[in-house]
Amino acid sequence: GPLAAWGKHAEIEGSHDEFAVPFADVADIFKTFQDTILLIDKGEKTVSSSLGHGLMNNHPYASSRFAQAHENQSRLLTAMLDADLESFGEIVESEALTLHGMMMTSMPYFILMKPNTLEVIQRIWSFREATNHPVYFTLDAGANVHVLYPESHKEVIMRFIDTELRTFCKDSSYLCDQVGLGPTPL
Repeated sequence: GPLAAWGKHAEIEGSHDEFAVPFADVADIFKTFQDTILLIDKGEKTVSSSLGHGLMNNHPYASSRFAQAHENQSRLLTAMLDADLESFGEIVESEALTLHGMMMTSMPYFILMKPNTLEVIQRIWSFREATNHPVYFTLDAGANVHVLYPESHKEVIMRFIDTELRTFCKDSSYLCDQVGLGPTPL
């Protein structure tokens, strides 16, 4: 569907901590951004999203993490408005790793990534450095990796996924998605 923001933020009209709201004030390149989800692990999540959110309530780093996330959201909005892909990727990857870092330092603590998650991240970094293609990752609350890239680079990135990353997916599985208009009635 369309881009959405989750969390109350002064720069996003109507934003809320309880639900996501659509926003469209972004450069054109982000309106068709690609998201290929590498299914590293198809099993049931070890930690539900609700439990994961609950662990932050008494986390010793929670207040500074929430402040960091708020600042990063401001930076991300600017990057997306200015079509600054490098800043976008840096922020998105940092946010993904920080989320997992918080889970690893919670009580009880959890490691949600799998060895193949880390291998895929390393290969994305190496590919980006070697080719200068704007390909980035984010992580869900589990082992799966979301590969993010502009539609204009789809052919090259999909070839990279098929030749180098697919082997790290459970049953070589991945899903292709992209920013769009969301579901439409038939």
